Amino acid sequence: MTVFESWLGNPNPRADDTDRVRELRHATSRWAGLRTLVTGIGVSGFAAADALLEVGAEVVVVDAATGEAQREKAQLLEVLGARVHLGPEHVTAPPAPWDAFDLVVTSPGWHPDAPLLVSAALAGVPVWGDVELAWRLRPETGAAPWLTLTGTNGKTTVVELLASMLRAAGLRATSAGNVGTPLVEALRHPAGYEVLAVELSSYQLHWLSTDLEASVRPRASAVLNIAPDHLDWHGSLEAYALAKGRIYQNTEIACVYNVADPRTEDLVREADVVEGARAIGFTRAAPRLSMLGLVEDVLCDRAFVEQRQSHAAELCSLKDLRPEGSDDPVPPHTVENVLAAAALARAHGVPQVAVRDGVLAFRPAPHRVATVLDPRRSAGVRYVDDSKATNAHAANASLSAFEHVVWIAGGDAKGAAFDDLVTAHAGRLRAAVLIGRDRELVARALRRHAPEVPVVLVDLPQDGSVSELMDSVVARAAEHARAGDAVLLAPACASWDQFRSYGHRGDEFAAAVTRRFAAGA
Repeated sequence: MTVFESWLGNPNPRADDTDRVRELRHATSRWAGLRTLVTGIGVSGFAAADALLEVGAEVVVVDAATGEAQREKAQLLEVLGARVHLGPEHVTAPPAPWDAFDLVVTSPGWHPDAPLLVSAALAGVPVWGDVELAWRLRPETGAAPWLTLTGTNGKTTVVELLASMLRAAGLRATSAGNVGTPLVEALRHPAGYEVLAVELSSYQLHWLSTDLEASVRPRASAVLNIAPDHLDWHGSLEAYALAKGRIYQNTEIACVYNVADPRTEDLVREADVVEGARAIGFTRAAPRLSMLGLVEDVLCDRAFVEQRQSHAAELCSLKDLRPEGSDDPVPPHTVENVLAAAALARAHGVPQVAVRDGVLAFRPAPHRVATVLDPRRSAGVRYVDDSKATNAHAANASLSAFEHVVWIAGGDAKGAAFDDLVTAHAGRLRAAVLIGRDRELVARALRRHAPEVPVVLVDLPQDGSVSELMDSVVARAAEHARAGDAVLLAPACASWDQFRSYGHRGDEFAAAVTRRFAAGA
């Protein structure tokens, strides 16, 4: 057991110094003068520091980066009263003895073994993440309930579907958390919300407090799926799954799990929930009791209806899930996403008609199996951007949607392997065009399990741009594509090694496709 693991089991060892921190339960608690160290000045860190300053805490912020964006945020926080230290020399040891701090609030990307956080653990200073802070800053009465979800893939789609269903029911609702808007910002919205759809990453869940009496208490919660991801951060699949499973702790009404992924149900069984909370499954098969599922082409609910022993409520049809004018089959993961969102919405009392209306009003986020160029404009070949497929589990879903694929993959593998993914789809691969730092890991899996598939490695041009890289990628992919194929960007890797984000990677791919066919190639 590591020092950090030991500390997680006893998060407040300095009992004499941390009673005050334990008592921080809501926005009107005694925050004034709380001596806080915030690690990281990114989106979450800045929002946490800003919120703490607003309630009167003393705030010190540290970040290793010294770029223009960090300097601008630092200047603003200093105007508001914080002390900010930028540079790598400030993130290995605290800027003052630990006795000078009551609490550390860490940004979710910081590893548990970061020297500063390990040092805080050894000194007995409690460490919270931004999610724990947001929960403790809620109003004492009348706070919006949280509907929380996590999973390896589909989180953002499901949380936006859920928010759409809640709004269709006439509720003031928004999505927040890992989806883009920090929770502390959502809590401070001038108009306020009646309910929050909350997406949480494994990083954020890792930093939840083990003080269940005071920590996050979701109205309903869900784990969509578990597959290897972020193993470089968590250390093992088991640790990653346990972090995901923390979303179920303290759930009041419904713990939603994926029937097709037994690990999610196991996590429900192990969770410490509020008495009376139910386990609710979602499945692409006909639903059993206390499940949502699919009967022929109808999505239905046998969990939140009075006579669920013998009846089910119709929610929507497969036709409602297709883009307007499309006759393409609905991908399996799309059905699962809608059922998961519906389960959370129904747990909150959303009526059947609002589920369907929310589905019809929903627009998918960019870079998620988005057609860049349809076959009518490119010699019968469809070009598809699924840059958001940043792990093998997500790439599996998008590869499954097409019969024959020229696959564009590679990037930062985050400690994952690709043998199972290649084995599952070897028969549909026309060719593979590989980029990025860990492309050789994908190439080796292809050589082992699909040796007949042509593999093309594309380098970033010396002194060249990522735009030139993508021009080469699209050109090489087009050489191997035949009428009826899809050229699919589903990298199964993160983008950070060559691009600013998965969105940047997808944008560059779409731009390269546009340039190629606008030029009449």
